[in-house]
Amino acid sequence: MARAPSALDRGRQAFAARSWRAARDELAAARDAETLDPDDLWRLGLAGYLIGDERQFERALEEAYQARVEAGQARPAARCAFWLGFHMAGRGDPARASGWFGRAARRLGQEDADCAESAYLLLPVAHQHLAMGDPDSAYRTAADATARGQRFGEADLLALSLHIQGRALLRLGRIDEGLSFLDEAMVSVVMDELSPHVTGLVYCSVIGACREIQALDRTREWTLALSEWCERQPDMVAYSGECRTFRAEILQREGRWDAALAEARRALEPGGEGAGSAVAGLALYQQGETHRLRGAFADAEAAYRAASRAGHDAQPGLALLRLAQGDAAAALAATRRGLAETSSPFRRARLLPAHIEIALAADASDEARRALGELTELATCCARGMVDAAAAQAEGAIELHAGRPAAALAPLRRAWEGWVALDAPYDAARARLLLGLACRALGDADGSALELEAARDELARLGAAPDVARIDAILGAFTGTRAREHGLTPREREVLALVATGRTNRAIADELFISERTVARHVANIFGKLGISSRAAATAFAYEHDLLEGP
Repeated sequence: MARAPSALDRGRQAFAARSWRAARDELAAARDAETLDPDDLWRLGLAGYLIGDERQFERALEEAYQARVEAGQARPAARCAFWLGFHMAGRGDPARASGWFGRAARRLGQEDADCAESAYLLLPVAHQHLAMGDPDSAYRTAADATARGQRFGEADLLALSLHIQGRALLRLGRIDEGLSFLDEAMVSVVMDELSPHVTGLVYCSVIGACREIQALDRTREWTLALSEWCERQPDMVAYSGECRTFRAEILQREGRWDAALAEARRALEPGGEGAGSAVAGLALYQQGETHRLRGAFADAEAAYRAASRAGHDAQPGLALLRLAQGDAAAALAATRRGLAETSSPFRRARLLPAHIEIALAADASDEARRALGELTELATCCARGMVDAAAAQAEGAIELHAGRPAAALAPLRRAWEGWVALDAPYDAARARLLLGLACRALGDADGSALELEAARDELARLGAAPDVARIDAILGAFTGTRAREHGLTPREREVLALVATGRTNRAIADELFISERTVARHVANIFGKLGISSRAAATAFAYEHDLLEGP
């Protein structure tokens, strides 16, 4: 008669089937009944890690390490010590990480200097070089690990070291080379050649690198692959929160805002990485972005503030919210502060498009033009696509603001084509809105109507209420008395008429004998009441409703 499977047998079977919770439970029961060998302790620890039980992971690996030491197995003991150190480093415990890395090195000693385990110990050194701003040293160190990974046939080591080389090259501005290394690392991931925890680590790190350089196509491709991998392991907690936040960002960019909100909320469900984690901060920020675009400003503000409490920078989203609320001065102060405190080209490339839009709304056109020059230079530090489209749109907006609509047409058309190629419908519609304003300024009423109506249809489909209201105002969907219905005071109508002539806030202040700060407040009130966010839109409204003479 066949023996009934034991808890150990069931645990091993569950582990092989990637039923991580069952594997953890059965192997834990087996450990309570008997002494597990180091390989089964590794299975127990890894299953615990994947369902979010970090303490189980640490205890099991500590026991496996001790068992290897007692058996005189130096290299396997060093491998256990390495993964404990790697885990401690990843969760932000550098002192304990250093201690375990030191133990691993001590176990190997001089006689085992050329082995796979010693090559693994090069990885934290390469990470440290990256963190210290030395990508050259990071690349060279990771290249050494890559060579050993190939020589020793270590797929996990090879994928980890290749992806570090790729990240180092990105930091060096060698974008195409860096992406090729990341792609090579991802081949072993998608072919399921790696251990489960290394698969998740490489997925999330590569997607993070692609997000950093705004490589939207690769971010989308690898996020989809990560989503499918996570879905095949429904009880896995590790990596699922990151996957959902990445997916939320992609869905929001693609205009699927309901799905984006759902994914961001799922990332915050109990059992995830925790409300104070970087994952939670990014998920909350993504919620704020979707609420802002929809015009749910109170919800957006709450989400941005919660993201900030979780440690995620709320900019440029919060600044764009202030702009949508009509407070261009506060918005400009926020993006100026954000730019002043970072030298990272990747972070600056994310802030600058918003800063330019806000600077134009605040009538700081010289500042906007300087920011455009930097953004154009930074395009070489990022992947082609998003930054190019953002720079083209900013150039067109600046030309339009300066009263040169003919010069705005070509860059705005490039921007629209770029956003369409990237499957970014909201950004594409905003480019068409600006194209409509340029056509109108050139006297092409039919061309303007075509662009504005197409933009309005797309924005209405997305649910972008503030942008729809702005286009309605420009198209003349309001009656001739709409300015009064919006509650413009006589002074605000007077300021609006002067804005429509192209005067700056300082020039308006001189003409009306009031302070520049008062003019700025009037302009902010006008934007808020009319549901617009730029002087170009205010000018179009004034022309449309015969408000060029004031009250």
